[in-house]
Amino acid sequence: MLRESADVIRACALFAEVDPARCQTLASFSRWCEYARQEVVFRQGQECPGIYIVESGMVRVFKTSPAGKEHVLHMVGPGHTFAEVAAIGNFPCPAHAQAVEATRCLLLPLDLFRDELARDHALCLQMMAGMSFWVRHLLSLLEDLVLRDALGRTARFLLEADADDEGFVKLPSLKRHVASHLNLTSETFSRTLSRLIEAGLVVEHDKNRVALCDVLKLRAVSEGKYPQL
Repeated sequence: MLRESADVIRACALFAEVDPARCQTLASFSRWCEYARQEVVFRQGQECPGIYIVESGMVRVFKTSPAGKEHVLHMVGPGHTFAEVAAIGNFPCPAHAQAVEATRCLLLPLDLFRDELARDHALCLQMMAGMSFWVRHLLSLLEDLVLRDALGRTARFLLEADADDEGFVKLPSLKRHVASHLNLTSETFSRTLSRLIEAGLVVEHDKNRVALCDVLKLRAVSEGKYPQL
């Protein structure tokens, strides 16, 4: 179990530059958490439990307006983390987190993780490289909202999504979560995905799995360089 935990940590982008010995140390105080579909992991304003690494399944991280409107900030799949900024900054959870399907996570508890950061200066330096991943990610989100239309955002999302062992990109069972993440309505996202399918750039194999058929053209669409579909 310890080796499995260390492997999950090493495969995570946030800890990509952390050496194996330190990953092993982090694994020694980690613990596994399992969540059923639609189970809440934590709520906005709650004390941060620590850093979560998704081993299987998917988690949506979202904000809720005073009027009750939701906006999905991240769809977190295997190999990715959530609550890391709150854990490192030592502040309450800035958003809600909910499993969108049966999900298994590795948790680095806040107190033990911060104790290790305080004790090990080299670990802090090694993690700085991983944190740059989040800076790039946030810049990409801003770029999508400002510079890309619905086609560009959807194409970019598909290109950056992790494919499964069969090469399929798995979408959440409720596509409205992806639509919210892309700042689109559910109807606009469905129409946009249909246009990509009709153009032969992707193929939908079932309700929530698609294959990317022409990556070069899909990348051109994401950059606004492909003729209007």
